[in-house]
Amino acid sequence: MYKSFLSWRYLTRRPVNLIGIGGILVGVGALILILSIMTGFLETTRKTVRGNLADLIIEPADRPLRSGAELPRSPEALLTAVRADPRVAGACAQLTWFGILAPMGEEARFSQIKLFDPQNAGRAGVQLVGIDTADEFQVSNLREALTREPRRDRVADPDNPFAPPPGYEPDGRPLASVVVGEALARAFDLSRGSELMVLTGVPSGSEDFKPSNRRFIVAGTFRTQDNETDLSRLYIDRRELIDLLGAPREFSQVLVKLRNYEQDGAVAAEDLHKGLIKQGLLAGYTGEVRTWEEFRGVLLAAIENEKVLMAIMLSLVLLVAGFTIYAILSMMVTEKRRDIGILCALGADPRGIQGLFLMIGIWDAILGTLIGATLGILGAIYIDSIERGLSKLIGVQIFNRDVYLFDHIPSVVEPWSVVWIVSGAFACTLLFAFWPAWRASRLNPIDALRYE
Repeated sequence: MYKSFLSWRYLTRRPVNLIGIGGILVGVGALILILSIMTGFLETTRKTVRGNLADLIIEPADRPLRSGAELPRSPEALLTAVRADPRVAGACAQLTWFGILAPMGEEARFSQIKLFDPQNAGRAGVQLVGIDTADEFQVSNLREALTREPRRDRVADPDNPFAPPPGYEPDGRPLASVVVGEALARAFDLSRGSELMVLTGVPSGSEDFKPSNRRFIVAGTFRTQDNETDLSRLYIDRRELIDLLGAPREFSQVLVKLRNYEQDGAVAAEDLHKGLIKQGLLAGYTGEVRTWEEFRGVLLAAIENEKVLMAIMLSLVLLVAGFTIYAILSMMVTEKRRDIGILCALGADPRGIQGLFLMIGIWDAILGTLIGATLGILGAIYIDSIERGLSKLIGVQIFNRDVYLFDHIPSVVEPWSVVWIVSGAFACTLLFAFWPAWRASRLNPIDALRYE
């Protein structure tokens, strides 16, 4: 009983102990907060990429088959073969090409200014994605992106995104509609009903490059919550893009959604690759059928590595806190030698003396880990609101949403990670507190009573 009473008294009567508690608090809180943010980045990246790419991506190599035959120009045969697999829930064809964006109409006078600007000029290069709306909705999260709040400048009819915008009255032949990313529209001051010119080119022969330009009307915007996609992508009806390019192929890739990706993902990709090669729909080269994780493996691995490195670096804070507790307890043992001698004279054994000073380390660990874990969890839950408030207070944008993939700071608190962090901090504190406590138990009571 005396161990708990005296250890708490020694702890509260010496403010220097707050340094050790503060070190544990900072270490635990920072570990939980940073690892929750990194986990949030990883999971949100996986969710966003999976929504944009579906489960499997089939990209036929633009080379002749080994038999010498050419790959089919149209995607219908490939789609039919893929949909025949019972594990497949849906499949859609996409035609992608590169283009340059130039606003027209009322925004035309700003085009030259924006194209001279280094930041906006880089955004003028866009990815033209030709889609078949009904098939696309079955595979990707495009419909959700077309209806995501806020609804300002979204398409009028999400089920028919390429319908002319309300109130559009062309002077002559109606322009085809396109849907642009919200961030791209913001960069070029585009809104529903704006006119724009898409400039591109198609190889013609071995040396020539045929330019191809066309005007379009903006039917609305989409928001995927992936800034990279929203800044660089423009959706267009696939038939319209085929007509614009006059390309020899009508599709670039086929996106596939599986009924159970976690169970069938890798096996389905391998089986589809082999089956499509036998049917003469793929050339047989490596990488023609990939899971979405393989497609964006470099990005996912980079975030995972950063998470591990952050955990290692922030663990050093706990080591520093442990050394601080070691120094404080060592100094306390020296200062309390006379108290130790009195306790021994009153009947305390070496194990009790060791437990007394070890108990101080336990109090440090309990207070530091509990407060640190609480602050870390609350900080992780409300990190986006905290960042916005701090940015507004100090007048500096801490998290620039135009630079990162997301328009918010994602955070996911993993209970088991919190348990491991708290347990590790507790064990580290006890480890550093053990040596001073053991030294105190080895003091000779007679020498301790003589200590001045």
